[in-house]
Order: sequence, then structure tokens, then C-alpha cells
Amino acid sequence: MENIIELRNVNKSFKGFQIQNLSMNVKQGFVTGFIGANGAGKSTTIKMIMNLLKPDQGDIHVFGMNYATHEKAIKERIGFVFDENVFYEGLTLKEIKRIIARAYKRWDEQQFRYYRELFELPLNKKMKTFSKGMKMKASLAIALSHHAELIIMDEPTSGLDPVFRRELLTILHELMLTGEKTLFFSTHITTDLNRIADYISFIQNGQLIFTKEFYAIEEEYAVVKGGLDLLDRETEKEFISIQRANTGFEALTSNIEAVRTIFGNTVLIEKPSLEDIMYYSKRGKTHA
Repeated sequence: MENIIELRNVNKSFKGFQIQNLSMNVKQGFVTGFIGANGAGKSTTIKMIMNLLKPDQGDIHVFGMNYATHEKAIKERIGFVFDENVFYEGLTLKEIKRIIARAYKRWDEQQFRYYRELFELPLNKKMKTFSKGMKMKASLAIALSHHAELIIMDEPTSGLDPVFRRELLTILHELMLTGEKTLFFSTHITTDLNRIADYISFIQNGQLIFTKEFYAIEEEYAVVKGGLDLLDRETEKEFISIQRANTGFEALTSNIEAVRTIFGNTVLIEKPSLEDIMYYSKRGKTHA
């Protein structure tokens, strides 16, 4: 099985927002970063992948199966880490573990003990006393304790301090070294993906802009800087978006060779960050 998640022509409409004709694959055994601004459709897409929302149209397959006939089998193999607390605040981690363990055939008590000790999680304190970072660790410990093959994380680092964010990314990196798991990681903090992502899927206003290998993005996109006198109606066509200032312009292009041919050494061409790509793509041609 090459693709562990497959979405085909998925549509979902809300008042003032739509997921439009979304087709996307998530490859087995890799880390796919799912990026986009807040409100772009990341959480809605993940909820449909988890069958927490039903698409209005289109097909969703996970592990080659659909939810209509295989929901239990699919969810048995998924570990989910959400950006908000999903536990009962008045229960202890020990009580929550006892409830959740019954839901999974492959629950591994030894594995849970390992991650509880690794994350230094107290068993007998109520969840309402846990910090956001501790709640995130608890979610991850539970997700990893039933041998989930697919880990889905929705904005897991949002609101966390930089030290814990780095610690979490290190844990995820080590988790992926065996090649036995797949990680689908939604975030608007794009720097979190620099160390762990193999693929990037970029969604904007409910539409998929691209899914590309991480290294290929730097080869296909560039930030271009130069003087305003270089811009005219024809040269501007080579840019996705342009930002002008008194000192010159900065723009994003997906046609690097054409820019080199047209401008030569009169412009500076730099590798873009994922944040650059998100920013300029959102600005669009209306700002060019």
C-alpha cells in the first residue's frame, strides 16, 4: 500500500467556507506536513479523515478502506493528537488510560508505561492540573500505546513553549526512524517541519495548492529581489505575488529558469521558506 490516506474530489460546505474538490494522498512510512494559514481548512480536512465530519461529496480511504464498512478497523490503527484537551478534566491519567485501553485490541501496557515514564507524566493527578504540554504528552503516550500505524496530529505545537516544541519534534523524529509508522502533521508553524517532514501538502482557502517532496519545494520556488525599474506588465507575469517598497521589490516565483533568463544578474534569487510560500500565495496576483 503506497498511500495510507487517499482523498478524491472531496467537498464540504459551511456558511462562508468550502473545501473544494480536494484530492490528496499521504504516503505510507513518511512524514507529511499539512500547512496553511489559520482557517485554510486543515482541521476540517483532518476531521473528515477521522470521520468526525462527513464530506458532502467525494471519497475518503484510509488503509485502503472506507468508513462506511470499516470504521472500527480503521480507527484501531490510528493514533490522534489534537491541539486541545480531549480528556475529562476531572479524571486522572490512570482513570483515562483504563477507559481508553478497553477500546483497543492491541493496547500495550508496557508501551504505555514506557512513554509515561519518558514524558514524566503523573498517573494520579487530575487532567485539569496538567499544563498544555503535559496534556499533549498524554495524548501522544496514549496514541503510541496501541501500536497505531498512522499518527495524525492537528496543530500539536500551537501555544507550546519553544523548548517543549523541540522536544516533541525530536520524539517524533525518533519515532519515524523504524519506517513502520506514518505521520500526518498539521501546523501553521512551518519551522516545525524543517527537521522532520518528507512531504508538504499546502492548503489555502479550502483548496489544495500542492503536495510536494520537501526538498523539491526549494528547487521549484524562489524569492526574487530587485529594483522597481525591472518590473513591467510582461516581467510581472513570472511572479506568483510581488511586494513593493521604496527600496525595490520582493516576489515569489515558481519559474526560476525564466526569471534567470529575463533578469540575469540584476536580481537576487534566494531559497524560500515554507512561510514565504504561504505568505505570497495568499497575497496572490491581486497584489502583483
